[in-house]
Amino acid sequence: MTRWALLLEYDGAGFVGWQRQANGLSLQQVLEEAAAHLAGGPVSSIVAGRTDAGVHALGQVAHFDLERGISAERLVQALNFHMRPHRVCVLRAASVADDWSARFSAVGRAYRYVILNRPARPALAAGRVWHIPHKLDVAAMAEGARLLLGRHDFSSFRAASCQAASPIRTLDGLEVFRDGYCVVVGAGARSFLHHQVRNMVGSLKLVGEGAWQPERMGSALAAADRRAAGPTAPPEGLFLVSVRYPDDWMRNDLVAGTGEFTDYVTRGS
Repeated sequence: MTRWALLLEYDGAGFVGWQRQANGLSLQQVLEEAAAHLAGGPVSSIVAGRTDAGVHALGQVAHFDLERGISAERLVQALNFHMRPHRVCVLRAASVADDWSARFSAVGRAYRYVILNRPARPALAAGRVWHIPHKLDVAAMAEGARLLLGRHDFSSFRAASCQAASPIRTLDGLEVFRDGYCVVVGAGARSFLHHQVRNMVGSLKLVGEGAWQPERMGSALAAADRRAAGPTAPPEGLFLVSVRYPDDWMRNDLVAGTGEFTDYVTRGS
């Protein structure tokens, strides 16, 4: 039996999210059904981050166990063949220790949220950005974002359906910058609460519009009450960029690839 770690990329549009559900097609189902062709029976997978419906990934990580002997290169080819025509693919595979977990071995996760900030609606980037036609004050948004850094109770930015045992999280990074017509929000932490990134972006949007002063981000955080924060940003602008592990088995030119992809999303429309 070999445990395989997989680095995946996908477009979340048209899926009900990562996790299997009764009401539609999930990314987990697509991966596991592809793996079943190789195993000759059911395969169960574990993922680093269970992304919601409509959320995309540049560097999602999953693992499963496979009895069949196969090379990493052949495994990638076979999985990608069986996952066609769905917009998900395996970028890399590696054999790992039997106790390695895509979810529990992770020490960091990075997300990026892209807002298309121009009067014209998106064409090529439709479904991959949140379109806000009026100009946002990025400096104010960045000022407000800094108030969320560190270890806090993030109940104000937590979905009511969140199943995490504790709302305490350490936000290692939250940056806001303009890239051409786009406003990009990057967030990094060991782990996030359900909808935490989208709820932070929804609140930062209010700051950018001038409806909130930057310091209100701090007071919303201190309230530890979801009603004190802003709306939930739509899923289509959110990307799981990378998952970090102590052994960094997947370290490659993902950063360069991410930049190219962001250029396409932000400037290709």
